[in-house]
Amino acid sequence: MKRFPIGLTLATVIALVLLLGLGRWQVQRLHWKEGLLARIAALQHAPPRPLAAVLAGIGRDPDVDYTRVVFDCPQVDRSAFVRLYTVRDGAAGFRLITACPLSGGAFGSVLVDRGFMPQDASGGASPPAGEVIEAPVIGVLRQGDPKTFVTPDNQPSQRLFYSRDIAAMAGVLGAARPAPTFLMLESPAPKAGLPIPAPVPLDIPNNHLEYAVTWFGLAAALACVYLASLWRRLRS
Repeated sequence: MKRFPIGLTLATVIALVLLLGLGRWQVQRLHWKEGLLARIAALQHAPPRPLAAVLAGIGRDPDVDYTRVVFDCPQVDRSAFVRLYTVRDGAAGFRLITACPLSGGAFGSVLVDRGFMPQDASGGASPPAGEVIEAPVIGVLRQGDPKTFVTPDNQPSQRLFYSRDIAAMAGVLGAARPAPTFLMLESPAPKAGLPIPAPVPLDIPNNHLEYAVTWFGLAAALACVYLASLWRRLRS
């Protein structure tokens, strides 16, 4: 009778642990994504809250992501801006980031993402339209994606950024005590059509269930292959 395959068994157990762990992680991501999508769906119909009240509660509840807010910033389309490189619908361009002053709270300013401006032939962005915003500004608070190892370094001296560095952007714009969040402009939209407000992504994929099924399926297939191999080995 042949010896029990200790090496094969150990390798199979390690592979199963990895596959099952990946499947479990995808299930956790599925629950997180479902909650996020539900929050975004509710946001689309939620009335905006006063920005000052939301920022005042950051100390108690720092999670203000996707909160719709309203405040006055009549200079938003006439203020200096920095450019944040991005790609939207396959087209390269920039999001224009400006600063609006705040008063009467812990923060002296908030950075406002005015929307997407397509990149022109010279590699820059067209200047702001210079309109006067008479209506209150409505937008969505976002934390922004963290910088990764593939993200290029920001170039503050050229007013060009590749990651949402609030402190560095505020420094270039001369914005004092910036709030630790961005306001993604929703309305009013510029009459000239640019930049294009894009506060909340509407096509967030949710493929975590398929990924989980794939990992668990691979784990089941590996277990079946191991058991079949073990059965043939012990019978021979």
